[in-house]
Amino acid sequence: MGKKRKQQQRVDNSVTASLPKQEAVTLADQLGGDVLAKLKAAKQDLTAKEQVAEEERQTKLAFERKQREKNKSFEELLNEYGDKGSKF
Repeated sequence: MGKKRKQQQRVDNSVTASLPKQEAVTLADQLGGDVLAKLKAAKQDLTAKEQVAEEERQTKLAFERKQREKNKSFEELLNEYGDKGSKF
């Protein structure tokens, strides 16, 4: 059994090694130009949507941070800032 597998591997390697890189068919070559353009457009749309979602998330986090700071009690503010703040 081991001998057959070695022979099959040698045959597979020799077939792929015999093709020059210029003759190798790429995925872009297999797909039509129209399909490739659609895929690129979809990729751009997804990256734009992800960027907008990240910006919205950052804005929401900043707003929540401000709200937490705004709603702190006097005790929490005193514990956080203590005597470090200015008199006025």
